[in-house]
This record gives sequence, structure tokens and C-alpha cells, in this order.
Amino acid sequence: MADPTTTTTTTHHTTTTTSHSNDLTTSSSSLHREAQASPLAAPATGLHSAAPLEEKELRPDAVDRSAATPPDYSDADKAEKAGIVRSDDGHHVVPVEASEQERQPPSWAKYLGPVWTFRRPIIHFIVFGLFTGWWIATLVVHRNDRNWVIPFLVWLAIMLRLLTFYFPARHVSNAIRFVWTRTVNPLVNLIPARFRLVAGAVGALAVILVGTFVSEEYEDNTRENRAISLFGLLVLIFVFWATSKHRSHINWRTVIVGMLSQYILGLFVLRTQVGLDIFQFIADRAGDLLGFARDGVAFLTDPVTAETPNFFFGVLPAIIFFVSICQVLFYVGFLQWFVGKFATFVFWLLGVSGAEAVVAAATPFIGQGESAMLVRPFVPYMTKAEIHQIMTCGFATISGSVLVGYIGMGFPAEVLVSSCIMSIPASLAISKLRYPETEETLTAGRVVIPEDDEHNKAENFLHAFANGAWLGIKIAGTIIASLLCIIAAVALVNGLLTWWGRYIDINEPIGPLTLQLILGYILYPVAFLLGIPRDNDGIYLLRVGRLIAEKIITNEFVAFLQLSDEDGPLYAMSPRARLIATYAICGFGNIGSLGIQIGILGQLAPSRGGDVSRLAFSALVSGVMATLSSAAVAGLVVTGQLQVDA
Repeated sequence: MADPTTTTTTTHHTTTTTSHSNDLTTSSSSLHREAQASPLAAPATGLHSAAPLEEKELRPDAVDRSAATPPDYSDADKAEKAGIVRSDDGHHVVPVEASEQERQPPSWAKYLGPVWTFRRPIIHFIVFGLFTGWWIATLVVHRNDRNWVIPFLVWLAIMLRLLTFYFPARHVSNAIRFVWTRTVNPLVNLIPARFRLVAGAVGALAVILVGTFVSEEYEDNTRENRAISLFGLLVLIFVFWATSKHRSHINWRTVIVGMLSQYILGLFVLRTQVGLDIFQFIADRAGDLLGFARDGVAFLTDPVTAETPNFFFGVLPAIIFFVSICQVLFYVGFLQWFVGKFATFVFWLLGVSGAEAVVAAATPFIGQGESAMLVRPFVPYMTKAEIHQIMTCGFATISGSVLVGYIGMGFPAEVLVSSCIMSIPASLAISKLRYPETEETLTAGRVVIPEDDEHNKAENFLHAFANGAWLGIKIAGTIIASLLCIIAAVALVNGLLTWWGRYIDINEPIGPLTLQLILGYILYPVAFLLGIPRDNDGIYLLRVGRLIAEKIITNEFVAFLQLSDEDGPLYAMSPRARLIATYAICGFGNIGSLGIQIGILGQLAPSRGGDVSRLAFSALVSGVMATLSSAAVAGLVVTGQLQVDA
């Protein structure tokens, strides 16, 4: 594996500007020096949509507002947020880091900034004392059990954050880099360059084989079933390699490390008690969040209605409340900080561009549309592979707001949370198999999360919370409208198919002719390759195939409702089959989301609408298969300790 550092390339240009005045010469030279000195500067040649720009007067603090390609990027706000300036030769687009004056801090910083600057050590000491006292108290109370572990981890995280205020984190990263370059790199260099890829693939396969077949068998989880799941995973990789857009450009490091990371995450969650406890803790906190939303519903209606297990009262309020919380976290800067750190790790581990890393890291938390908003200024300049990637990430997983809704429906929270995380590296790996990168990316070698004007409009916490509530209502309304229209449209098509099928005696026992029945039979071998047990003459395989078809044609909401129906045929399946089925439908990969992503990206970059539309179906298939790969991994590593009883 390469050195875990973020490489930055700076492009130097020869100043050839023809000056019309001394001011113009001075301005152009100053701007050029700023571009050269910027640590975020990237190669200017080979960028997608980079075109010669019109000549115009440049000011030292100005950004270029005359880019002719793409047309939608001429808007001043978009250009300014992207940090796009014109170089001295007038022919290249150079990304530069915004100056401190250009970065407008949140309004709360205007008032708390002076207090924080002069009182920071005192505030830190108070925080240290409070949390240390709390941690010691938990040690005393829980000295005979393991309930002190979570408080210790919370205390440790806060203490490490306080230390970074006085001891920069770069000292730690430099130490890690020092150890890495003197231990791992020499070992890698011992392997001839032409054999390193093969060695990495063999090593990853060896880890998967050992982790899969060493553990003991269970009645519902035999080694034969695990072998089928492994075979299905290999078939998936082979099919995407065979249908790759540019096979010779596949970055196998991303593919191998991505699939291996997915497997290790699954192994950690489903095989170890520590991993299960950690994800259970996260899931319990998500459940608590859902409970707070129920309190609001109880106030607006009554306690009985708040406990009603239906979609309108059980799911939508949690979504609205979660979006409000996210807006507040964005307002204080925590969400950007967390996503940025996570994206940096993804960027280093998998070797993708900065924009791809940001979207991949954010999608499980804030959703398929909102994650693209984090890199909005770069969308018009993204390569086709990057557009394919960010769409695949959106289809492969679900958002945190929807997650709490599914927890409210009774599904195991640790399964849903682990599925979201496992699908991140899988979506990166599969997308890079299907559509490898062949162009120079604008965010190569760096991770950047630009500020969003809409979030900066909030004047205080209450304003941010109110904005989030309104955004949550719009999202909930979109979900309701989408569900209503899509379910009605599917019912219309199914009605026509049933009417036609009745004349050729397609009815019981397999059921009437519907889209779900047709696609269910097509996905029958897919259900087999996931490792669904072949019980009852393959009835389970057909049921899971139809469930996946329901998720693709309608959406995952309807599929989860069918899986949780105690009177339905899916509820009687074995625990292994239900677990794999839960992983298989835990993603936004459906026809409705296809329209949502095309609409969002089309609004962010109208000039790229054609590329988005052409790549959308491929990204949908890639996202669906990334979700199914998580189901196959669950079939590899699940033991008898985890049951799915929605």
C-alpha cells in the first residue's frame, strides 16, 4: 500500500499576460503568486470542461466569473465557492484555497470568538474536570461489569480533542508516516512491482477464506452456505470486470482494498462481541433519537397514536427531527469536521479523489442528495467516473434519517448501521470496476468541503433548527409524494400485466403476472448466490428474489414493510435468510431514487445533465450490486449470535 499521505501537485505557469496598465500587471502577478503558493493547487491541464476563458480585468482578490464551460458555472456564487480563478496565461482553471478573509465564520463565532480566544484554557480545564469526574464516577458504579467501556471511550475522545488544541495532530500523523515508511513500505518494496497486484489479491482472498471457514458451523449457517456466498461475491466482481467501461484503466488497489474493507467490517460486527457492542451502542442512540421524535408526535396527537407502528407516525417524524439535528450540527461546524475526517481516511485508504471521498463518507449520514451538495462547486467540473461514483454511493446505502425510521419498524439497528458502513467501500470498489477513472480530476490529492451558503443563512441555533425542520418537512413530503406516485404507477402496470396473464393462465400457485414476479424470477439466481438457504423446494429463493425486485421497482420502504409483516410469507424464513434479505434491501437503489439523483445533479450542474442521464442506469445497477455484496458478506461471516426478528 502506498504511503498514507495526501499528495499535492502545484502547477507553475509562465506569466505571459499582456498588460493594459500597471494595475493589471500587478493584479495578475499577485493572483498568480497566490495560485502557486496555495497548498490546494492541483494540475490545471487535462481537467474536465476546462476551456479558454475570456480576457477581463483581474483583481488580486477576485475569482473568475467568465468561465464559458460549463455554462451553468458562470453564476458568481458558484464560481466563488469553487475557488476557480484564471491563471496568467488565460487558458487554465486553477483551484485555490479561500483566504481567511473570504471564509465567513458562522454568526455565533462573532459573539463567542473573543470569549473563546481569551478564556479557552479555562473552558478546557472546566470541560476536563467535568468529564473526568463523570468518567471516574462510572468506573466506581460499574466496576463489576463492562458498562464503563462506553463512558471511557467518550472521555478518551474528548480528552484527545482537547489535546489537539495544544499539540497539533500533525505530530501524530508525522509519527505514523515515519513508522509506515520504515516498516510497511520496505516490505512492499521487497515484492517485484509486477507481482504486487497479484500478491495483494492473493492476500485479500486468504484473509476472506480464513475468516469464513475457520469458525464452527451452525444448523442454519454451514460451510456449504458460506461457500455459496463467497462464490457469489467472486461472480459479482467478475461480471463487473467483464462489463467494465475501461478494463485497462481499473485501479485494482481501490477494488481490492474496498472489498477487503467491506469484509473486515462485516467480520468485526457479526463475529466479534466488541464490534457488535459498538454498533449496538450506535444503534441504541439512534433508537433514543426516534423516541424523542415520538414525544413530539404524542404532544401533537396522543400517546397511543405516537406508538402506532405505521409509516406516517412512526417514520416521518423521526426523519424530520433528524434533519433538524443535522442542520444544527452543520451550523456549528461539527458535521463538516466529522465528514472531512472520515473522508480523509477513505481518501487515503482507497486512493479516490477528494470529492468522491467526501460524498462516500457523507452519504450514510445525510443521504444521497445532501451528500452531493457538500461538493456542489465541483460538480460541473467532475469527470464522468466521479459522477458515476457519487451516484453509485447514493444508491448503495441509506441515510441516517431513514435509518431511524427502519429502526422504528423493529429491524435490528446493528444490522442496518453495519450495512450502511459496509456499503461505502463496496460502492467505491464496484463503481471503479464498472467505470474506471480515465481523466484528471479537479480534487485529486486533496479533500475539500466548501461552505454552503444556504446553511450559513442561519443566525443562531434556533434559526438553524427551524431551517432544518422546514427542510425535514420538504424531505418527508418528497418521500410521501414519491411513495404515493410510484406505488400507484407500479399498481397500474401490474394491473395490466395481471389482465394479460389471466388469458394465458398465469395465476396461482405462483401468483398473478406482475413486475415483481418477472424480476423475482430474474433475481432467483442472485438470491441463490447471496447464500439464501435452499429450503422448501427453493421457495425462499423466489421470495427473496421477489423482495429484492420489490425494492428495485418500488422502494426499500415497501420491501421492509413486507419483510416485517408477521402475517406475510417472508416472516417464516430462517434467521440466516432474513438476515441476508435485510442486508440486500438496505439501500436507495430503486427507480424512484434514479429520478431523484438525476434531478439533483442536473440542478447542481445543468451542463452535465446529459452525462448524468447516460450514467444513471449504470450507477443504479452498480449501487444495487454494492448493497447485494454486503448481503453476501453477511452470509460469509454471520454466526448464531445474531438474529433478525423484526
